[in-house]
Amino acid sequence: MESPRVADRPRLVSRSIPLADSVPSFRALVDEMEPPRTVWNAADEARVVAGGAAATLTADGPDRFRQIRTAAERLFETGDVHAGTEAACPRLFGGFAFHSDGAAADNETTDNGGHTSPWAEFPDARFVFPRVQVTQTEGGPWLTVNAVGPSATPAAVEAKLDDERERLLSRAATATAAPRPGITDRRRTTTPTGWRTAVRNAVERIDAGTLRKVVLAQALEADLGGNLAVPDILDRLSEKYPDCTRFLIEPDSEPPAAFFGATPERLVSLRGRTVETGALAGTTGRGETPAEDEWLAEELLADEKNVHEHELVAETIREQLAPFAASVSVGERGIKRLATVQHLHTPITAELTEDTHVLDVVEALHPTPAVGGLPPDRALETIRETEPFDRGWYAAPVGWIDAAGNGTFAVGLRSAVATQRRATLFAGVGIVDDSDPDAEWDEVELKFRPILDELEA
Repeated sequence: MESPRVADRPRLVSRSIPLADSVPSFRALVDEMEPPRTVWNAADEARVVAGGAAATLTADGPDRFRQIRTAAERLFETGDVHAGTEAACPRLFGGFAFHSDGAAADNETTDNGGHTSPWAEFPDARFVFPRVQVTQTEGGPWLTVNAVGPSATPAAVEAKLDDERERLLSRAATATAAPRPGITDRRRTTTPTGWRTAVRNAVERIDAGTLRKVVLAQALEADLGGNLAVPDILDRLSEKYPDCTRFLIEPDSEPPAAFFGATPERLVSLRGRTVETGALAGTTGRGETPAEDEWLAEELLADEKNVHEHELVAETIREQLAPFAASVSVGERGIKRLATVQHLHTPITAELTEDTHVLDVVEALHPTPAVGGLPPDRALETIRETEPFDRGWYAAPVGWIDAAGNGTFAVGLRSAVATQRRATLFAGVGIVDDSDPDAEWDEVELKFRPILDELEA
């Protein structure tokens, strides 16, 4: 088992200053950042655009959550930090592989088309402590510069801070948007016939009592007609899906790669001892008129299959939080509307009995039944046996950690992993005892649309 690759007790220096309002646009700001770049844009949080790597933490294997937590605590405990505002405090950004054993061996092989696996540059866990971070708060933008290592000094960081401020403010306020790249060829990893067989086999296991639910996914490989411009895609996703968490995570690789998306599902947000999460399961489309939209929502709220699937998720999250919590509160089930779909959603909050690191809660919750199934071990076994591709970081936790052990993690849905000329998209559906293969196929199609719409010319 590989240990997180960060030196024991490295020196950390971080400084922040407010920026003028005339900072570059979001698109231009992402373009200006050195790789590896990070974007975190949650609906109820300050937006972060970051670049470079002052430190990188990686881990492999089933113990990846504990390894990253240990490495993060060692990094932050040596911190000399002057942030000015809490939102600008330095943070680690990254994520984890879906499966506990990752796919390190698979990542070194090729896929069914003879191409290098899209997850080749994504280990079981990877977090970056950025060199430069711009945080857009309600009170205005802040610039943060971080340094780690024996040569990290306040004077050097403050000089870099002045240089970065001048550099960013001298750039054009906007950047010309690149056109959508277009798709020249696409390949589904699962045929309609293969999908029907997989769903029916899963339903047979549910009927036999070995499963209660399993989430089966598909991958779609797309060859692009032009270069992928991720900043433009994220900009458009922010306009179209403001209630989702938009994210970008890049490994330090050549050629460059990116994992990005606009996910509707928050896994956990921890501030102090307060946890916010929720159940998101059960899906229908959007109507062409407000009346049709409302009718579809009411049908979803009354649909026995979708409500059953949703209740399994909510019940399990509540059970997973119970060992940490003095109290767990489950809100009223309602509808979360997105541009292309509507979901059943139930907010869940908890007050913890003691101070707890966000990664402890992440480990306890992942994977929720919304992306794995029940019972977890049998569901994961079924996924491994059924899906002809590696999930990598799809449907896994992505997010950030701060020095206090607080953080927010989303579930990597409505996402793609890509290089400049090829993207692999992922989408899945929950299979229960009365699932219809053709209806589930249609739901997968709906869930591909957010990213497909941004790739098609």
